[in-house]
Order: sequence, then C-alpha cells, then structure tokens
Amino acid sequence: KYITWWHLIFGLLQEDVETGTHLDPSLKEVNYNPTYETMFAPEFGPVNPFKSQQMAAPRNMLSGYAEPAHVNDFMFEQQRRTFSTFGYALDPSVDTTQVSSSSYIGAVEEAEKNKGLTVFEAGPKKAEKRKKVKGGDASEIDSFLGPWAKYQDEKGVAKPSEDEQKELDDIIAKRQKKGRNEDESPAEEKTILHVKDAYDYQGRSYLHIPQDVGINLRSADIPEKCYLPKKQLHVWTGHTKGVSAIRLFPASGHLLLSCSMDCKIKLWEVYNDRRCLRTFIGHSKAVRDICFNNSGTQFLSAAYDRYLKLWDSETGQCISRFTNRKVPYCVKFNPDEDKQNLFVAGMSDKKIVQWDIRSGEVVQEYDRHLGAVNTITFVDENRRFVSTSDDKSLRVWEWDIPVDFKYIAEPSMHSMPAVTLSPNGKWLACQSMDNQILIFGAQNRFRLNKKKIFKGHMVAGYACQVDFSPDMSYVVSGDADGKLNIWDWKTTKLYHRIKAHDKVCISALWHPHETSKVITCGWDGQIKLWD
Repeated sequence: KYITWWHLIFGLLQEDVETGTHLDPSLKEVNYNPTYETMFAPEFGPVNPFKSQQMAAPRNMLSGYAEPAHVNDFMFEQQRRTFSTFGYALDPSVDTTQVSSSSYIGAVEEAEKNKGLTVFEAGPKKAEKRKKVKGGDASEIDSFLGPWAKYQDEKGVAKPSEDEQKELDDIIAKRQKKGRNEDESPAEEKTILHVKDAYDYQGRSYLHIPQDVGINLRSADIPEKCYLPKKQLHVWTGHTKGVSAIRLFPASGHLLLSCSMDCKIKLWEVYNDRRCLRTFIGHSKAVRDICFNNSGTQFLSAAYDRYLKLWDSETGQCISRFTNRKVPYCVKFNPDEDKQNLFVAGMSDKKIVQWDIRSGEVVQEYDRHLGAVNTITFVDENRRFVSTSDDKSLRVWEWDIPVDFKYIAEPSMHSMPAVTLSPNGKWLACQSMDNQILIFGAQNRFRLNKKKIFKGHMVAGYACQVDFSPDMSYVVSGDADGKLNIWDWKTTKLYHRIKAHDKVCISALWHPHETSKVITCGWDGQIKLWD
C-alpha cells in the first residue's frame, strides 16, 4: 500500500515537470536531430509583457512577415512606379488573373477611375493633329504652300480682349510714371557758409594756406621720420550719416573735404579752430567719391543720383553737372597741369568715361572691364592710370587710349575696391577683399610684390581706403570693426591698432606734412584726427 502511494506521487510529478531538452524558439539552427515532440512542444515561461503587437507577431524579417511570392523584376518595378505615381498597385497576395477592385491596394477609387492603368501604359489618346491648309501641287510654283501652309483654325491677328487691354493700359501708365521719377532734373544746388567772414582782413579766403600752424605747409619737403599716432586730438561732427570718403587739400593739406551718405559734402579746417567752413548741398542720393583739382580751387563729386558735379571750393557754387545715366563709383581729375579740364569716372556699367569740363562732352570711353569699375589711380608721371573692378582684375591704360595694355588677373585674386599710390610713386597698395593689402609695383611691370602683404585686419565687403606715411615707413588702413590699423612698411608687421569708430572705419589719411597725424572717417558719421 505504502509503495503504490509513492508511485502515484512520482507519476504525478513526472507529468507536471517536463524533462528532456528544450529548444529556444528563436533558434535558427540545431546541432542534433530533435524529436517531433521537442520541435513542437509549447513555449514555456511567462509572456513578455513589453512586446508590442508587431514584435509579438510571427516575423521573418525586421519589419514583419514577408510571404514568399515570386514577382518578375519588370512587374515589380511597374507596380512600384505606379504606386508612387498614381497611389495604387496590384495586391501581390491576391490572384491577379481575375482583376477586381479588391485586387488593388492604396487609392482604390483612383484605380477604378483609371481602369487600373500602370505607368508604362499609355493614357487616353491624344487629340487629333491640327489640320493644315492643303497646299496645292508642287509643280505650281505660285500656289504651292508645302510645309509653310497655315493651320486651318489659325488666327492671323492676336488682339487682346477688353479685360486684357485694360490691364495692359494700366501697366503702361504705371511704367511711364516710374520713368518720369527717374528722369527728374538734378537736385537744386545750395551752399552754406558756416564761418562769419568768407575773407579775412587782407581779403584772403579760407583757401589761403595758413602760416601760423607751426609747420611750413608750403614746402615740398616731407617729414624726416614719422611716428605712430597714439591719441585722439579732435572729432569733426556734422554729418548725419556715414562718411564715405575724405580728401585733403592738394599740396598743403590745410583743408579737409568729406562726402557722406547724407548727400552732403563738407569742407573742414585741419588746423587752428578746426571749424566746418562750408557745406555743399546738391545731390539727391549718397555721395560716393570726391576729387580736388591740382590747385584745390574746384572739386568733383560723384553720387548715387548718377550725377557728377563740379563745384567751386571757395564760393560753393556748382559750376557744371555731368551724367550718362549710370552710377559713378569713382572720379579723378587728370593730374597733369595741362589736362586739368579732363577727368575720368569709373561707372557701374563697367566703363571708364572721360569728360571734358569745358564742353561737358564725353571725349573717351574705356570699355574693357567685365564688372563695375571701383578705382582709378594715375601712375608713371600721370601718363597711365590703373583701374580695378568687381571683375577681380587690375587693368593698366595709357591715357586716352581705350585699350588696356596690361591686364592682371589671377584665379586667387579677389576684388580690390581701394587703391592708393605710395608717396614715392613706386608702389600701389590695393585693399583686397580676402582681408589683406597687396602691393603692386607701379613703375613698369606692375608685378605683385609677394614679400609685402599686410594682413591681420578684417575688411571683407568694405572698400577701406589705405594710405602711406609720407616717409614710407608705415601703412595705415581702417577696417570693418572701426579700427585703425598701422603696419610697418619694411617688416609688414601690424604695429598698432586703435579703436577709432563705432562702425566701419572706411578711410584713413596720413597728413603729408605731419610726422604722426592721421585722419580717419567712419560710417558713424564722424571724422577724427589722431596724433
């Protein structure tokens, strides 16, 4: 009795605890021959509660269960393209011998509408070709039309309908109005004298060179040795917008002319009280460039209103105006004493135009650049001039010959929108848009001087004017951060940096008679004197 009891318990246990080896259901390969029971035994263990429905479903690839179905490559591609174009395709799991609406997946209505058209099958038939007028017989020369025959339904004249006509009239009226605006006459010229007396007790005007300023401004000698400017001496304020260029009075440098984006040009004293002497008003848009003649009695201004104007420095009166309907970017008098009636201007339409002041006529056009002309600089005793342009090239011209005899353009060159001739006439300093100042020889070969490259400032995008100290020991330039940078000419080291302006410092001039006086101007509207 006792033994049977024990057998019973053992038998129950045997039934509950399944012995033998178990296979992991995720195994793909088994190294022995399992029995049928082992292969199809139920899975043990609790169900994983975190499996999503997709993960729990039987899968034979990452994204689900792919039924084996043989589809010919062409058929597959055809259905794939049809699906991406029309939004429907045949369901591969349905027998496609009897095609019904249930055999499509995707946009079923589209499929019914297009009658299951695939991309490779032609759509509805094209309309009939237009019929041409029959052209007679080829042997009849006069009546034969051949391929030149008109279409039967061709209209000879295209006349706009009433509505279209109305619209066209509106457009034309608008255009004429616009045109009128642009052609407006040049702005009225005015001038304001800011000092009490235009003439002193001897009847001399402010153009007279002062002799009580501690240095001889009339001498042609240059200072022996120049020094670095350290501190700010004076600020000339008066322009309400950025100053775009400053020029010193020729030879003496006792007056300073400035032009600005507030459309005004102002003349300032450099010595004594440093007053504003005169304002010249006569441009309707920002003034871009100015240039004195040799004696300083007259100057030219170039502005975005497309006018070049000649002014009298002493009386402030506008002597004449010139325009060729293009924006002048730079203007220069011919520095030769016997050619003071001629000037050249670099234009936005890629030309350099030469005017005669006496007749007001254009007497020569130098038309070889491929971009707007930015600078003109006379070299070689004024027999030649160098121009730079947005086409990133530098061209050298003989005066009055409209073909450049030298063209300098390297693939590595950038545009050079500011160029200055050195006081000894041997070098051209060009502000290059890759943040460096390049030096070209100015005498015969116009070679780039690879030893002298001045860098360390940020000017990309701005035409910051460069200048030399009169004894050729320093090079100065403004930059985009409003700093005044001073390099040593011999070693090309950046010696000194002064925060001069709040916005771009667009120009820096070293006074030709002074050892350390530098004048800067910026887009903050201020002109500053440093010493």
